[in-house]
Amino acid sequence: MALAAMRTTAPTVVIDTRDAANYAEAHIPGAVNIHEIFTYLATSTPEGLSALRETFATAFGNAGLSGKETAVIYEQSMETGFGQSCRGYVLLRYLGYPRDKIKVLHGGFSAWRAAGLPSATDVPHPKPVVFPVTTRARDILVDLAAMKTAVADRHIVKLDVRDVDEWIAESSSPYGRDFCPRKGRIPGSVWIEWYRMMKPTPTGKMFKSPSEILAECATVGISRETPVIVFCFKGARASNTFVALEEAGLKDVRLYFGSWNEWSRDPALPIEEGLPYKVSAASPPIRG
Repeated sequence: MALAAMRTTAPTVVIDTRDAANYAEAHIPGAVNIHEIFTYLATSTPEGLSALRETFATAFGNAGLSGKETAVIYEQSMETGFGQSCRGYVLLRYLGYPRDKIKVLHGGFSAWRAAGLPSATDVPHPKPVVFPVTTRARDILVDLAAMKTAVADRHIVKLDVRDVDEWIAESSSPYGRDFCPRKGRIPGSVWIEWYRMMKPTPTGKMFKSPSEILAECATVGISRETPVIVFCFKGARASNTFVALEEAGLKDVRLYFGSWNEWSRDPALPIEEGLPYKVSAASPPIRG
């Protein structure tokens, strides 16, 4: 596996995004556990984004990321962690970490183990460093004000990648049917469930090829040239899709990190409710 070779030739910080119990059971040797990459709920107000930057600049600095090291982020597998490793990728990009020094371990810890590579239970204690926050990639995230503007712009595709029960307004979140005060959809959005960016392999789900991802995108009118804002409930599954779309060569992809968790909590914001299509009575059978 490429990560095993990389660690012998270049400074590397491996970040495990799983919960504490799974990390304690076994992890990639030397990996630092930052589960908050997945659990942190962000709002896109100026205060919320400031808190987001402070929280993760501290966490990544404590993990030993100074700007010289390559960050390799992983979860259990690409479909069981709700995109949490990709959420780490997006956070590092947002904070301005060099893009060529951010990697996601394709297939996650499950693929690492399937390759027969070693695991560990000891907890490393890296020396804290100053994480280099910059503004060079901050525009990959869309705040609430920009999302309101995008909703009114038919040229921007608003891509909802939540699970089907959320899309059809039966559930408000993956944390429970009524976790949020409202169920529904951001007006004018289109839907590709995030799982569709992946396919089975002998070692678990992996991203589809660029041509396969573009074929999925074409079903809702997205091409490489289409400006897209992707969202889900809190930006994790959307991060998985964000990485897939960038890998497929889309030129203008951004992510609404506040996602449905933020949008649904403001009763002044419009939503679409119920089924996203009209249901008509079935025609009577033709009898011969």
